[in-house]
Parts: sequence; structure tokens; C-alpha cells
Amino acid sequence: MKEIMQNMKHNGEKGHIAFYIGSLHKGGAERVFVNLAEYFLREGYRVTMVTQYRKEDEYELPDGATRVISDITKEELGKSRAVNFYRRMKKLHQIWKTAQPDMVLSCIGKNNFMTVVTTMLTKTKPVVSVVGEAREEYPNRLMRMLADLLFPHAAGIILQTERSRYFFRKKIQKKAVILPNSLNPDFMKPRYEGVRNKSIVSVGRMDANKNHEMMIRAFAALSDKYPEYTLTIYGDGELHTYLEELAGKLGVGGRVFLPGVIPDVASRIEKASVFLLTSYSEGVSNALIEALATGLGVISTDVPSGGTVELMEDGVNGLIIPVGDQKALEEAMDRLLGDPEYADRLGREAARIQERLAPERVNRLWQEYFESIMNA
Repeated sequence: MKEIMQNMKHNGEKGHIAFYIGSLHKGGAERVFVNLAEYFLREGYRVTMVTQYRKEDEYELPDGATRVISDITKEELGKSRAVNFYRRMKKLHQIWKTAQPDMVLSCIGKNNFMTVVTTMLTKTKPVVSVVGEAREEYPNRLMRMLADLLFPHAAGIILQTERSRYFFRKKIQKKAVILPNSLNPDFMKPRYEGVRNKSIVSVGRMDANKNHEMMIRAFAALSDKYPEYTLTIYGDGELHTYLEELAGKLGVGGRVFLPGVIPDVASRIEKASVFLLTSYSEGVSNALIEALATGLGVISTDVPSGGTVELMEDGVNGLIIPVGDQKALEEAMDRLLGDPEYADRLGREAARIQERLAPERVNRLWQEYFESIMNA
């Protein structure tokens, strides 16, 4: 703690921004926080990244950012959950008092509650954000009651979709702002205009929510009509083996590829014909943003948060289908695979999202909002 305190003595020229999140394990929210940290450092701010834990396979923080672990150590563990909860809150409160950031941005469920409470009686202004499906982040009456009680005490509230706004009471709705995620700079490049591979691609963790099973079943249903096409799903997770076995049982094991997590996804998917997102639930999917920016023919489920319709207009820059509707997925895939020119028109329009979500443009919106909070 002494070393951390020494590193925090010198204030940045423009201000000191902290971020609070569970870990930097590779995921959508974590990548957004690291990208923002890099941008604000580049703009001359001091940045502190506070995480509860340190995990394997994390995103790297940019040089110049300070990392603080907020969870209690084994030596600090008490004999009851209540004691441990109190000690975690006290430790986080002490971090804010020691670091004295001008503001802290938190995300995801209980982290937002912790941030509002532990910044009380400090100089740090809390900004909470809802990056996923609000009903999943706050699934029960107690969580909703705490959100109703604590969110109005935050200095700022960031949502990503209009649908998310209407999950909360009117006082929170009026206070909240909608800020988009910026596009990964790796995807800011001209659209591939050559002959496309006869491949269908998807990117995402292999868990039940992503519903890759429906994707594989739809692909198998169309396999005789489009025997030259393959399906590749980039990512890993607990369902990897199950999905591999499912493809084999459906007779498409030799045409379904699950290579795991790979670097440089942009170059792997840019020549594909179709991109699929079949999730039951998402916030605003970074994988979907990237597929659109690449200029692929995209098919996505209409997730409850409104994340898909924030990015896509059905029949204009992609096709939107109901959640869990395999028949609709088969029909949409058949439409794009059977009419490559139509898929190409959608892809050309999809690539225009590069202009809308260009990193410098979006990061400037976040900066303007953060400055309004810090200067209020």
C-alpha cells in the first residue's frame, strides 16, 4: 500500500480518473475499460485501475496506469460473510481516500452499489454504468430496490441502449446518458472487396447464453443445400466439447471448426461471407460491432437490451431475428448464402459503422461527459 500511495502523489494535469471492475479477464466490459484507460492516459489524465481480483489471461494495462487490487487478503478474512463484506467495503473506501481520484467509473451489478457507497465522505465522484442486460444485472427485487436507492446518489449514470433506460425509475431515466462503445482500432480499415470465402463465422465465449447450439443446428439443416460452406466459431468456454460433439452427431463435424481464442480476429473473419450472433442476451456486443465494421453480411438476434437495434436496421445493414428462433435463423442464412449480392449490399452498409463508432469520436464523447462530472 505504501508503494501505491507514493505512485498516487502526483496529480495529472487534467485530472485523475479511476475505473472499478472485477478483473481484467478478457471480456467486453474489461476491454472497454482498458481502451478508455489508454485514451485518457494519452490525453494527459492520471488513471488508476482498481480491480477486485487479478486473474490469468487478462488484458494488459497501458504503461502509466496504476493497478490496485481491492479484495481482502487471506490474512484479512474474518469468520463470517458479514465481517468480510464490511472489510471489503472499508478497504475500497480507503483506496478512494488514499488515491483521491476526481471520479471513478464502475460497471456491472454489485460493483456499482459498492462504488456509490464507498465513495461517500470522499472527494471522489462515482459514475455507474450498465453495460449488459439490465434485467440480468439487477434480476431480483432486492437488486432493483438497491439500484433505485443508490443510483440517484451517483454523480453520473451511463447506459448503452434506450431500452435499458426504461428498466429504471424515472428519476434514474432522466439522469442517465447513453454512451456507445468505441470500435476496436484493429477494425478501422477498408472493407475487403475480393472474392469471399465460403465460410460462416462467429466470435464469442462458448457458454449457454451465446446459443452456439442453435447456430450449429441451423448450419446442419442447410448443409445439403450449401455443401461448400463451413462454420467457424472463434472463442472458448465450458461448452466447447459439447458443441464439437454436437456437430459430429449432426453430420457436419468435418465442416464446423472451433479453433478457440485466437489473435488478430479481424484478419480471420474479414473474408468470410456471413457473421452470426445468436445470443439470448447481450448489452451492446463488441463482436457484433466488429463484424459490422468489417463489412460482413451479419445476422443477429434481437437481444432484450436493445443492443442489436442500436447498431442495426433490419434489411439495411444486416438481418435481425427473434431470440432463440432457429427457423428464422435458417431462413436468414438461406437468404444471404443464396444471394451473395444482397449479402454484399448489407455488408457495404454495415461497414459505415466505422464512421459512427470511430475511437476518437466516441472517446471524445466519454471525455466530455467525464469532464462535465469532474467540473460540476
